[in-house]
Parts: sequence; C-alpha cells; structure tokens
Amino acid sequence: MTLQFHKMNGAGNDFVVIDNRALDINLSRDQIATLCDRQRGVGADGLLAVEPAENGADYKFRYYNADGGEAEMCGNGARCYGKFTAMLSGDGTDHITFETIADTLSADIIGDNVRIAMSDPFDLELNADINIDGLSDDIHVLNTGVPHAVVFTDDLENFDVLKNGSAIRYHDRFAPNGTNANFTKVIGAQHIAIRTYERGVEGETLACGTGMTACALIHHLLNGAPSPVSVDAEGGETLEIGFEAGPDNTFTNVTLTGPADFVFAGEITI
Repeated sequence: MTLQFHKMNGAGNDFVVIDNRALDINLSRDQIATLCDRQRGVGADGLLAVEPAENGADYKFRYYNADGGEAEMCGNGARCYGKFTAMLSGDGTDHITFETIADTLSADIIGDNVRIAMSDPFDLELNADINIDGLSDDIHVLNTGVPHAVVFTDDLENFDVLKNGSAIRYHDRFAPNGTNANFTKVIGAQHIAIRTYERGVEGETLACGTGMTACALIHHLLNGAPSPVSVDAEGGETLEIGFEAGPDNTFTNVTLTGPADFVFAGEITI
C-alpha cells in the first residue's frame, strides 16, 4: 500500500497527517507505529487522520500516539490538524470545527499561529496522595482532554524527566491507561516553562499542548497567575494559554495558541 501523507510540526511536536475523508485507509496499530518510527518510517510523535464528521462539525479528528494506540486528544496535534484541514477546505476559511473523542473543538487560523478552543478540564486533584521514590515534590492532577500529572520544580534543566516521568506514568494511581507527566518551572507571574513525558511515546517530547494547558491552569490555582499564561516548551517555542476561572476551581473558555507548520509532503509504501 502506498500512503500519501504530510509531515507537520507544532512547537516541536511532530506528526504524520493523512487525509482519510474517503475512509479507505485502514491502518493497523503496528503500521501506525512503523510510520512514526524515526528509524524505519517517517518519524513522528503521533499520527493525525482527517475523517468525515458525524455530528455536525467540519471534520472528525483521530489521533494515534507513536505506539499506534488511539488517544482522546492532542493539543499541538489539534493545532496542526486545524491548519491542515483549513488547507483541505480550499476556500480560505480561518475557522474549523472538529469532533474528537474528548469533545467538539474549534481552530482559528491567526497569521502563522493557530488558536484551539479546548474542552473544559476536569478531574482536578491538587496535592494528590501519590508517592514516587526519590520525588519529594507534590503531584497535581488534571485532565485537559487527556490525563496529566504536574510537578513544579526549581531545577527544570537538570530534572530527570525520563525516570520520574516513567514512574508517574505507570503509577497504580493512573492504571490501567496511565497518564502524561509534566515538570514545570515558574519564571514569572504569567510565564512558566515545562518538560513533558508523554504516554504512548514513552519518553520526553519537545512540546505537549494539553500538558502546557494543565500546567498553566494549575499555576493559576497554586500561584494566582492571571490569564493568559505564556509557556516555554522544550523545543524552544512559547505558546499562550488563555482561560476564564470559575467557582470551585473550574475553568471555561480555555484556549491554546501557537505555531503549526508544514514540514514536507510525501508518500511511503507500508
């Protein structure tokens, strides 16, 4: 089978993107993992597939991690998806809606950036009762489309993301599906930096949009940070998280804004 694809990049998160509006592409988990393999395939943190909408949106969003498993949502992937589907529309539109497992979302093209209107977060737990050997910092939990754990540290540069991230990702508290783990440093009242261990990739990625969102919202809850919060990703990009804080530690109108770039288009035999 010869597969046509685009390669896209969102703040260092990279994706294989395919147009499956005809629903004639049926990739197995192993095939997706091979496509995302950096030695044997195209190489990516995950795969995005465009499918026809079922409930009135413009498109249906399908996202698969690098291990081939489907996930509910990916923030940086959603920004790339928004830019890709705006191109597919071919009518110069700058507003796209799409259905995800988590919710129906929208993307707005703003110059070189894409702003995603995120689903409302849930399953908040501050200072969760989770013990990790060698990690004395508090762990906070929030689902921003996919589950995230957040740890604040003053030494982000030297933090052992792989060791601690893996320990949190596979902790019994998050069984059976696991969680993403984010490590965050406060730079200023409205400015943080993060590093992320992503489940499904099973390692550190250069950016994670839903992780940035979780960190920004928990920064607000712990430190009173006003909206918007700028978040530095390990890949060198800075994204912006907007939100409205409500009663009882709730949030609405959460947005994620940052770049989404086409890298190249190609075809591969799988």
